[in-house]
Amino acid sequence: MSVRRLRASLSTLALAAVAALGIAGPASAAGTSAAADPSAAGGYVALGDSYSSGVGAGDYISDSGDCRRSTNAYPHLWAAANSPASFDFVACSGATTSSVASSQLGVLSASTSLVSVTAGGNDIGFADVMQDCVLSSEAVCLDSVDAAVGRMNNSLPANLDSLYGSIRDRAPQARVVVLGYPRFYQLSGSCIAGLTETERGAVNNASDVLNDVLAKRAADAGFTFSSVVDEFTGHELCSGDAWLHSVTVPVYNSYHPKAAGQSGGYLPAFRSAV
Repeated sequence: MSVRRLRASLSTLALAAVAALGIAGPASAAGTSAAADPSAAGGYVALGDSYSSGVGAGDYISDSGDCRRSTNAYPHLWAAANSPASFDFVACSGATTSSVASSQLGVLSASTSLVSVTAGGNDIGFADVMQDCVLSSEAVCLDSVDAAVGRMNNSLPANLDSLYGSIRDRAPQARVVVLGYPRFYQLSGSCIAGLTETERGAVNNASDVLNDVLAKRAADAGFTFSSVVDEFTGHELCSGDAWLHSVTVPVYNSYHPKAAGQSGGYLPAFRSAV
């Protein structure tokens, strides 16, 4: 079966899968707070989108609803190992920079000592990019990637500046760690169907541009940027040992880190920056 015919045969699943990346608005961001060792210095707040909430990692906290906050997500793992004075886990699937600002920052305060955040992928329409690349021609895919890169360079920086400024205003003493996104694909890897190699390379390059924008805006805000690219190298899609889901069931897991990606990828990247 050709690549394009295989795409067509999976179209219903793929459309649902890319919708799960964040096209729909975020669910309620009501968080999980847990008191821990009172001698720990200050509280930890975990903000952001599905890559921080732990979509794809399973074991979702029952009251987190469609935010799908996982006990296997890096914020929960770090808090369990380090016992901060308090832990507010409010990251939510589908979140954008504006929805993080409007619905997640209420838990920040002058006593917050540590903040983590992932945001930006939904602002630039990464779900639409993957939909175009999975279901359409190579030319459409590449045009969609180029449009997303344009948004990264044009509108995203101001959105990030606004969010980061709001975080700093509400948590003036906190160490803030901005985490990036992994490259999706190992090029010249084991995949025999799906996107073309040109499309995979374009998606990876777009991830690099996004991470560069995040790193620059974080630095200008006085925050710490931590890339996860090195941690995921050798564990991308097509690697034979992927820490990311491809198109899968349940569909909302698609293109998100597995539990191994949270514990082996995001957690070490966060820990090294704290």
